[in-house]
Amino acid sequence: MIIIIRHRKKTKIITIIAICLLIIAAILYWFANRYLFEHVEVVVSPNNVVTQDETAKPLTTKAQYDDWNYKDDNQSIHIEQVQTGSGSSAITYFVADVTFNNSTNLLTAFAKNAFGTNIIENTSTIAASNNALFAINGDYYGFRNDGVIIRGGTVYRDDPARDGLALLKNGTLLPYNEEEKSSQDLLAEGTTNTFSFGPTLVKDGEIAGDFSAVQIDKNFGNRSIQDANPRTGIGMISPNHFLFIVVDGRSANYSRGMTLTEFANLFHELGATEAYNLDGGGSSTMYFMGRVVNNPLGKGNERGVSDIIYIPKS
Repeated sequence: MIIIIRHRKKTKIITIIAICLLIIAAILYWFANRYLFEHVEVVVSPNNVVTQDETAKPLTTKAQYDDWNYKDDNQSIHIEQVQTGSGSSAITYFVADVTFNNSTNLLTAFAKNAFGTNIIENTSTIAASNNALFAINGDYYGFRNDGVIIRGGTVYRDDPARDGLALLKNGTLLPYNEEEKSSQDLLAEGTTNTFSFGPTLVKDGEIAGDFSAVQIDKNFGNRSIQDANPRTGIGMISPNHFLFIVVDGRSANYSRGMTLTEFANLFHELGATEAYNLDGGGSSTMYFMGRVVNNPLGKGNERGVSDIIYIPKS
């Protein structure tokens, strides 16, 4: 009898252990499937155009450029590196002032030419694959399953969730609430691309609001992004006159990063009438003329992202 009872107890323990192992395996698979495994929904043809406007005039003069500037008949790019503070208060950021003369030559591209989740490449890799002159990381749409994602006039995802940003054909930026404006309305207004991250930093020339407890999504580990961090953002001074800012961070004595409030104030001080926060942290990257301009996380190592915003070579 004692032997039988001991055998049953041993069998029960083994069964419990087996169930626990299965549960752990299921949890690990769920996490890997959600955050690691690539899920391709749409294969996208590479951009083969020079500009979004097929009626744009060809160049009549040779482009002029150096490590920090570029100018041709249609577009000019001027990049400045700015350093403020010292020690633990040091901040290093990069401002690209971009103006288009004839047509809005601002495009987007997906990592590996595919739309889906967990599909990533370095910003510089995507930029080089698309003949980019200048690029920044986008909204990392592939980390989440919601948001309104329109790229090149095609609606890839339509699940409103947060503050969005629309880029229109007339060279303007439109911050909007995804739950208040439909994708069809956006297309009717001339939207070519939308981005889903946020928050909106500047709207109608004013700081957009209180950023003390902003949360972008409901993914595992989500937290407020208000603290000082590396940042990437896009702003508009006037139609076809844009600001792109990338802030380095998390690197002692080089750059601590910026809070959202500081980031919004910077755009406002530089004259942006509209500005929007894109994916930051290790994603924050600025690319120009074949090189990464900033120093991601102070280590010079890019983090893979799902998409970029870029200007192609003329």
